[in-house]
Amino acid sequence: MASTEDKPASKENASSWKDSIYNPRTGELLGRTASSWALILLFYLIFYCFLAGMFALTMWVLLLTLDDNAPKYQDRVSSPGLVIRPNSLDIAFNKSDPQKYSPYVQHLEKFLEGYNDTEQEKNEVCRLGHFNIQNDSEEATKKACRFRRGLLSLCSGLSDTNFGYSEGKPCILLKMNRIIGLMPHGEPYINCTEKRDGPVDMQYFPSEGRFDKMYFPYYGKKAHVNYVQPLVAVKLLLSKEHYNKELVVECRVEGSNFRNNDERDKFLGRVTFRIKVVE
Repeated sequence: MASTEDKPASKENASSWKDSIYNPRTGELLGRTASSWALILLFYLIFYCFLAGMFALTMWVLLLTLDDNAPKYQDRVSSPGLVIRPNSLDIAFNKSDPQKYSPYVQHLEKFLEGYNDTEQEKNEVCRLGHFNIQNDSEEATKKACRFRRGLLSLCSGLSDTNFGYSEGKPCILLKMNRIIGLMPHGEPYINCTEKRDGPVDMQYFPSEGRFDKMYFPYYGKKAHVNYVQPLVAVKLLLSKEHYNKELVVECRVEGSNFRNNDERDKFLGRVTFRIKVVE
């Protein structure tokens, strides 16, 4: 049994522990008076307001150095990537079953809506073979050159609403990624080859699969509001010998200074996709 001398000691320890949190005799909370806590809170309030003000001032100065239309540094990407539509690198369908190829057809139709004549009437008729340079223009919004979907001929979806998928001769649309200020040296065009089973006949639209210079340079999304990327359509003229087997097609941008052989980036100036048509 504990002695009577231990009980006052335990009571004294409990009282000391409680006083360390709140001392009713001095009015201290956690060892500080109300005025002391008020001064500390005031100090940290001023300190963090000062930090917030410094951060806001730094961001304001930084934003003053930025251009709304173009990034300040853009030397890391000197050549555009190449992408295809339909947006799939593995295309497979049965040409006799509309339900199998209709997703590809619908995707192409949706994508080409921006190239309809009603949309392109907003844009300018530009000179073929000449860059559309507008650096001296005082207007904030740059003029964009027309690209009517009719230029894609058999792959426009106008004469053949199935884009060749119902007959087993599908159309693939290609475009280059946008890079502000990019102007090609030479005449860029698309060249596609089958990499596995030998040559496949193809048709290119527009003629020779070229990207005309009048669609360069691009001035940015904010300045070039109505700009649309030029397209090249490739119609794969597949025959029975190509059906029921997977074909590997590689398309490259040729004829210019754009890079298309970087092993670290498989989409820089080129794209590879697989296609299988079932009868």
